[in-house]
Amino acid sequence: MGSSDMRIGFGYDCHSLVEGRRLIIGGIDIPFEKGLFGHSDADVLCHAIIDSIIGALGIGDIGKHFPDTDPQWKDASSINLLKYIVELTGINGYEVSWIDTTIIAERPELSPYIESMKVAISQSGIPSGVISIKAKTNEGMGFIGRGEGIAAYAMCLLRRI
Repeated sequence: MGSSDMRIGFGYDCHSLVEGRRLIIGGIDIPFEKGLFGHSDADVLCHAIIDSIIGALGIGDIGKHFPDTDPQWKDASSINLLKYIVELTGINGYEVSWIDTTIIAERPELSPYIESMKVAISQSGIPSGVISIKAKTNEGMGFIGRGEGIAAYAMCLLRRI
């Protein structure tokens, strides 16, 4: 199979909410009584974006590049992980053309933080003007609806440079 001028990737991530952790989503520290549990900062939005880009490049998944068994990724900033993946995208001859994401959380209200998330994510090298972030609830259903966790989905479009 040959390569193409455009590639699409899909990403998903979820983490449980726990006491004693900061809540970081989209690179933003959001005031809340719980945070997301994970080896790195557990930023579900950045992790979903990372997986979408890695998928579009066809080079595995986030666990392959940043295994939770490796101590160097303990409490790592997911914005820095995303920056590495954006650089890898360029090395592979592509650039991020569009990112579309959805965060699913019953609480806290995330819409006031969306523009700040775009600015924080742009520190990775993805221009804020090509990032779409939407926030939804799960209407009280499932682990998200019970306030046990937060999930995020991401789609990306890469363009050959």
